[in-house]
Amino acid sequence: MVESSALSPVPTLRTPRLVLVPLGPEHLEDVWAGLHDEESNRLTGTRTVFTREVVAAHLERIGPADDRADWAITLPDGTYVGEVVLNELDEDDRCMNVRIALVPGMPGRGYGTEAMVAVLDHAFDAVGLHRVELSVFDFNPRAQRSYEKAGFVVEGRQRDRLRWDGRWHDSILMAVLATDPRPGIARSSDDDAPPMTA
Repeated sequence: MVESSALSPVPTLRTPRLVLVPLGPEHLEDVWAGLHDEESNRLTGTRTVFTREVVAAHLERIGPADDRADWAITLPDGTYVGEVVLNELDEDDRCMNVRIALVPGMPGRGYGTEAMVAVLDHAFDAVGLHRVELSVFDFNPRAQRSYEKAGFVVEGRQRDRLRWDGRWHDSILMAVLATDPRPGIARSSDDDAPPMTA
């Protein structure tokens, strides 16, 4: 059974190097900057042009939603390094999608893997999901390696899913199940629970 109460309010998650806090209006400037980074848009296949008002309204709306959880990935000093989102809740099949985006200059430091492991721990241990899935474009092998380190396995490929700069690219489908082995990175939630290891 899915515990949607573990999605809202969004809990703060802590890892050895990161603090994942609820994403909200206070992160507007950081999110807005990320939406204007050409490389980030390429890696995610984002073509949509958002207005500042739409982004602000989205950040206001997501906090109380009981079918998703959005975190800002921050360093202990509060520096914003990206976001990670569990969304597209399917309660019957106990499944959700996950996506993550780091600010330019942050990839390669292991923050994405560390944040993803914390979110997967929460998804399986607190929310009660059976499956978490994502897709990644074939021109982003760094992200694919990070997802594999977090426990995801490749399940399939959508051929020619994205046309970017005049070239076709495949989308690689990946997922992790609650029954799959996962790496353990100590983390705790904001309820002062002791750190847990998967």
